[in-house]
Amino acid sequence: MSDGTLVADGHRPRNGGVERQPVDVAVGVLIRADEAFLLTSRPKGKVYEGYWEFPGGKLEAGESVQQALKRELHEELGIDIADAVPWKIEMVDYPHALVRLNFCKVFDWTGELQMRESQTATWQQLPVQVSPILPGTVPVLKWLAEERHS
Repeated sequence: MSDGTLVADGHRPRNGGVERQPVDVAVGVLIRADEAFLLTSRPKGKVYEGYWEFPGGKLEAGESVQQALKRELHEELGIDIADAVPWKIEMVDYPHALVRLNFCKVFDWTGELQMRESQTATWQQLPVQVSPILPGTVPVLKWLAEERHS
């Protein structure tokens, strides 16, 4: 795709072909006061198992990005967010799905992190010290680096 869509594993066939509809996903970029950000590992049994990503999940019917992010972060991590600041949108063409990642920055939350999907979490600074990184996460690291050096 030459429309700015990030293509992950371009050598692999696309499930559903080229005409598939994008899946909307709300993604939280949780940032602490020291500028560390939270990455979580993809749980066992999921596509790209063990890859590091920012937490979040698919929007359900009728949900806004904010509503989905609040629900997903509570379900996955056991935290409640006050607000999420819409930041950037990235289309990623994975072999299993075409996804529209709606990235939001989150600075305030309550509760202790709980890994409710048996995933792992780590607070990272740039450059990140974990791998592999999910392809849709790579641009976010670049955006954070650009913001911090401007």
